[in-house]
Amino acid sequence: MKLKPIITSLLETDLYKFSMGQAIYHQFPSYKTRWTFKCRNEGVKFTHEMVEEIKEQIHNYCSLRFSEDELAYLQTIEWLHEDYIDHLQIWKPRFGDFEITEDSPCGLSINAIGTWLNTSMYEIPVLAIVNEVYFRMQYDYDELFEQYKRRLEEKKNWLVTGKYNLGPFSEFGLRRRLSAEAQELAVKVLTENNPNYKESKCVGTSNVYLAMKYKVLAVGTMAHEFIMCVGQGNPMYNPAYSNKLAMDAWTKEYGVLNGTYLTDTIGDETAHLDMGYTYSICFAGVRHDSGDPYKWGDEWVAHFQKYYDKYHDERVNPKSKTLLFSDSLDFERASALYSYFKDKSKVAFGIGTYIANDTDVPSLNIVMKVTECNNRPVAKLSNAGGKTMCEDDEYVEYLRKSIEWRLAHTHHK
Repeated sequence: MKLKPIITSLLETDLYKFSMGQAIYHQFPSYKTRWTFKCRNEGVKFTHEMVEEIKEQIHNYCSLRFSEDELAYLQTIEWLHEDYIDHLQIWKPRFGDFEITEDSPCGLSINAIGTWLNTSMYEIPVLAIVNEVYFRMQYDYDELFEQYKRRLEEKKNWLVTGKYNLGPFSEFGLRRRLSAEAQELAVKVLTENNPNYKESKCVGTSNVYLAMKYKVLAVGTMAHEFIMCVGQGNPMYNPAYSNKLAMDAWTKEYGVLNGTYLTDTIGDETAHLDMGYTYSICFAGVRHDSGDPYKWGDEWVAHFQKYYDKYHDERVNPKSKTLLFSDSLDFERASALYSYFKDKSKVAFGIGTYIANDTDVPSLNIVMKVTECNNRPVAKLSNAGGKTMCEDDEYVEYLRKSIEWRLAHTHHK
């Protein structure tokens, strides 16, 4: 490797990978998935040297193991069970699960193929590796890091002066961070200055390793992969019921713990149908990741209000529920959303690239998404057209028609 190891701990991933991982371990251990890398930036080209460095960095990542201290930390997370942590004690990434070539328009192709239990864990570290290799080898990294530090200081000062007030927010930038040191600096600066902010609080980070290191909250919900694989990976099930199947599996695993539901995998309309009174009690909130955030938030406030008006149950009072926003946020957008919703419900934010990779050069818009489950295509439709990622157009059309038929034949009460 030309660079220092980028991923140095298996905890260096987002918390929701462990939450989903436990549910996979208990309920879907035989499921198999294919994950596919995609760079959405026009004109970005990975050189041969970058691809070779990425291979070596991923190979190094596959040599890591969980330490006893790291496993002990995971035991402090109340919804993680001892048997799953025992599994992690012997778990290791497998380099043989990866196919890494230069065969793509951007010069980098990565596929990960294997059990869902394994391949789910690869997404975040791989994206962090790709991102850091690119910025270190494409630019003068030291100059970028100086730009980054100046902008981070400016962000801190905006919260101190009250130019922007966000309420509770978390750092969500691991997959697209400038570098490991940049993300660590952000977590350190933004959390240690909490006493100085006007109406904001950085409660923690999605990066479990940094949460452990800085003794802040590890934050995470679930990802689209869970709804996609649970809802679309078994041909016995109608994919228009993906949300219902995912909610069933999640509450079976966690009850009322760890309950913020990601609503947009196949569009929010079916999520509203499937989150009835019982699941509106079980889930503490919902997460926004695509589409108009104001329209989305108002619709979910109205959803909970409907059950509150009917049952007079404080467990479904919209003011007791959290709206978690996580779609391409900066402080200005988050501050406006906080002001609009803070009297209607609890509000929180997961802010990624804007915190972890803000320099004078454009950030990478890279993803690594599950594209097959059990040798069948799966798709995310979301509330924004540009986010659909599936290699089978026929399947996308089938999924859309299944949803349309269900919605057209559902009698709304």
